[in-house]
Amino acid sequence: MDYSDYQQLTFERRDNGVLLITLNRPEKYNATDEEMHGELARVWRDVAKDPKTRAVVVTGAGKAFSAGGDLAMVERMAGDHDAVAHMLDEMSEMVYGIVNCDKPVVSAINGVAVGAGTVVGLLADISIVAEDAKIGDGHVKLGVAAGDHAAIVWPLLTSLAKAKYYLLTGEMVTGAEAERIGLVSQALPRDQVLGEALRVADALGSGSQKAIRWTKRALNSWVRDAGPIFDQSAAYEMLSFMAPDVVEGYTALREKRAPQFPSAAADAEVTK
Repeated sequence: MDYSDYQQLTFERRDNGVLLITLNRPEKYNATDEEMHGELARVWRDVAKDPKTRAVVVTGAGKAFSAGGDLAMVERMAGDHDAVAHMLDEMSEMVYGIVNCDKPVVSAINGVAVGAGTVVGLLADISIVAEDAKIGDGHVKLGVAAGDHAAIVWPLLTSLAKAKYYLLTGEMVTGAEAERIGLVSQALPRDQVLGEALRVADALGSGSQKAIRWTKRALNSWVRDAGPIFDQSAAYEMLSFMAPDVVEGYTALREKRAPQFPSAAADAEVTK
């Protein structure tokens, strides 16, 4: 399999069929623009077809795993039906691609993980995170519904109560706390994260391939059963990009102030 056409993901082949994929936009803390989002959506088809790969490790270049969606991309999407529809298709490819890929995926969450980065980090079959990393889904703070992966997998990994708390408030969780509540597999000191992820992947690549892949397929039936929840949440997220709250959301982020969402102002007027 030739990965040379990828621009924002880098690939390194390791022993025992392990493929190390690195989100490689460190100057932007690996924030996902349209190009990286598209690459994260299609890479799982290539991995599934790659006869040399038996296990995958995904990490981020530099200090971050991924700082979420590039703000300029968010601005371009707002109110653009065609861009939003295209993004909806890619979101589905990314989520179902990871779930249905027969090769086991290990995430090495070496720093902050939000947005599309969290999709990959938490939908990985095994997730290893830095204890001091910050993980979160801040969609509501941007003024859009929590789509991507959150509604499908956070309740399965933690509980409905914890999922509601973090997804409705948009608060971040540390790697150590994420391990405590079951959101990730393991939390370690930052300098040990990638090494442990590669060790786990090496064991997976050396193991019984049919046994491991069939076990993954069976366990991910829990996630596939929740597919309609993802489809609904993703549609709601994209619908949110056609509303005015998202404009205030990204404007407030640019100006580094608290947002004043039009929908909240309208509700306040109604209750007077």
